Amino acid sequence: MQTERIRSTSEARRHTVTRSAVEVFARSGYATSPITQVAEHAGISSAYVMKLFPRKVDLFVAAIDDCYERIVTCLEQAADGAERGTTEELLDRMGGAYAELIADRDLLLLQVQALAAAQIPEVAEAVRRGTGAITTLLTSRARTSERQAQDFIARGQLCHLLTATGAFDVDEKWAQTLTLGLRHPA
Repeated sequence: MQTERIRSTSEARRHTVTRSAVEVFARSGYATSPITQVAEHAGISSAYVMKLFPRKVDLFVAAIDDCYERIVTCLEQAADGAERGTTEELLDRMGGAYAELIADRDLLLLQVQALAAAQIPEVAEAVRRGTGAITTLLTSRARTSERQAQDFIARGQLCHLLTATGAFDVDEKWAQTLTLGLRHPA
């Protein structure tokens, strides 16, 4: 019983630290976010964070994995709501759910920060793993063709650019062109 409680506490703290890492790394980036900042945000000692994540890159990868797990869960839930729908209906629901999800700018910005640090092999692998999970979900659950999966991912990246730069609020022709037909939560 004691071992189970310790494991449970460790898992809960690991989750807390990972969620704090998502927010800290999203806002400050990998290179400029010390582990002490994540520990402070999580309300846990730096020593304990280092026990859970011996290297800073391990913590960053855990944050990236958490981000992609949240995306996949969101897309799965959207697909559940239209299980018998056409591929187009499923993609529409999944796209709408994703637009709502990245309204949480931390998830959006963490993905941007991960791409900025993709020269680090562990980070690149985490991004590939997350992108692979999304692509597999699209082709299996939404029954997309390879081209449809590619287009969905590409539109997601365009949404990142437009959301991160505030282009949905820009009243200029170029912004109207790029935001045409895309949903953006207010």
